[in-house]
Amino acid sequence: MARVSLADRGRLSWLALRRGLDCALAHVLAHPLLQRPAWVGRPDRVVIAPQDLRTADPTRAAEIYGGRFAFAGKVVICDGRSVFEMMPPSDEWADTLLSFGWLRHLRAAESAITRAHARALVDEWIALHGTWHSLAWRTETTARRVIAWLTQATLILDDADVRFYRKFLRNLARQVRYLRLTARDARDGVPRLQARIALAYASLTMSSQAGQLRGATRRLAAELDRQVLPDGGHISRNPGALIEVLLDLLPLAQAFTARNVAPPQSLTNAIDRMMPMLRFFRHGDGNFALFNGMGPTSPELLATILAYDDARGEPVTNAPHSGYQRVQAGSTILLMDAGVPPPLSASGDAHAGALSFELSAKHQRIVVNCGLPIAGKESWRQVTRATAAHSTVTFNDASSCLFLEGGFRRIFGSPIVAGPKNMPVARETREDATVLLRTSHDGYAGRFGIVHHRIIQIAADGNKIDGEDLFMPPDDRLLPNNALDEFALRFHLHPGVKATRLTDGHGAMLILPNKDLWSFTAHEDRLEIEESVYLGGLEGPRRTFQIVIVGQARKVGRVAWTLSHTPQPGTSRRGPRGEEPELPL
Repeated sequence: MARVSLADRGRLSWLALRRGLDCALAHVLAHPLLQRPAWVGRPDRVVIAPQDLRTADPTRAAEIYGGRFAFAGKVVICDGRSVFEMMPPSDEWADTLLSFGWLRHLRAAESAITRAHARALVDEWIALHGTWHSLAWRTETTARRVIAWLTQATLILDDADVRFYRKFLRNLARQVRYLRLTARDARDGVPRLQARIALAYASLTMSSQAGQLRGATRRLAAELDRQVLPDGGHISRNPGALIEVLLDLLPLAQAFTARNVAPPQSLTNAIDRMMPMLRFFRHGDGNFALFNGMGPTSPELLATILAYDDARGEPVTNAPHSGYQRVQAGSTILLMDAGVPPPLSASGDAHAGALSFELSAKHQRIVVNCGLPIAGKESWRQVTRATAAHSTVTFNDASSCLFLEGGFRRIFGSPIVAGPKNMPVARETREDATVLLRTSHDGYAGRFGIVHHRIIQIAADGNKIDGEDLFMPPDDRLLPNNALDEFALRFHLHPGVKATRLTDGHGAMLILPNKDLWSFTAHEDRLEIEESVYLGGLEGPRRTFQIVIVGQARKVGRVAWTLSHTPQPGTSRRGPRGEEPELPL
């Protein structure tokens, strides 16, 4: 953790003040007493209901009908009381409830009972929280609720009487007005973009909001241009953000077409840029690499989005704007985080994973990062953001990035306030199709006087990966004698991999679920196999292992290692000491 600099402190103070003033003003201006009477002018109506691409489960409808609300790994049983009066077991549970995304499960049940129950729950919320509630009216929660109510308008309004219809639309219009005043102060990244998307949805689908379409479209286009990078990555550097954003943008593009309005070019361009990046982050088994807040991959959601990808081309290999590298050799895929942290305002979920990598072969993941769980994120978030939760090097048990601490955490969470500033990447494909990556980062230079260099060479057939980690001072001089220089080089293994340390202490045998055999060799160094945790699965946290090499940078300035596929278990797993690869700087 770190305290924020004076310049950033001033900026955060201004943002906090502006956010508070905007929310207070929006609360006042959106009050029903300040709106036109319902009998003045043309009645409001929902013209179209955009499609909801998120996966729905009709069995969840029965649970909700029975008063059992299971969100974010927590369960609340209402016992006849309104769920909106219950004490939420966690902020994550409350946010899921108040965002109303679960309405899609009721719609999937396709029955008059679930439609009536959906109306009753919406009516309860309007009665209890429709005027104000500190959690329910947070900007990002309001944005997701507006999207949910509009996409599920058919569920909510079919068979509804006139009284409820008008009540629903009056409250929805109030939320849209509030959102219009607070959208710019939503948390940067996906929450702010979703606020702009929600306003575009409202302008296209609500008759009373049609006059706002031009302004909503212009602001959405500006936000897309800012947040979707030229290579298709997201400003947060979280691969999962691409899925979240596309799930809203694709139906939005269809809504423009349905209203005979040309979608803004920025919207079309953003979708076209993001689609190839979905394939960029995928391993052979279809799962996303676990970088910068990515959690479990939903195969159903990913398949739904990819069905809209007409190009279906090969993924790019170099994403310099997003800061990632991808190497595919044969059936082997290596993905590396080779980019500086995102801007402070968009780094609330970013990880200190500089130069970490993940490796898969065929449909089996081998080396991974720990990731973030699908439920109970808050209890794991700070642990998984640390460098030690990634397959890279830590120095002195510290992370390569520093996170915000102090009073601002209550408002802004824990964005990154310091981290690597220089991460040069050189990529070379040789005549024999071998790929060589040379990277480095200076995240430890200021505190410990060490720059971490990482060189990885992947054979053309993908069956051998030679790596070298070097620890050098920024100015190429020797490390001072009093420098803190203890390093730990970590390779977190997927829980499906069975690891056995060899008797010489310099190698490990890795058996994959498909019975393929890989070997890890630390040529001049001894390794240990220690416990780890894998959080990137849909089944929740799983126990796994990691290969760890520790030492002191003054004594060991270079660690060479090799990961190789061994087709025949009887072959030698480790060559002579003098045969480890010398990789060029």
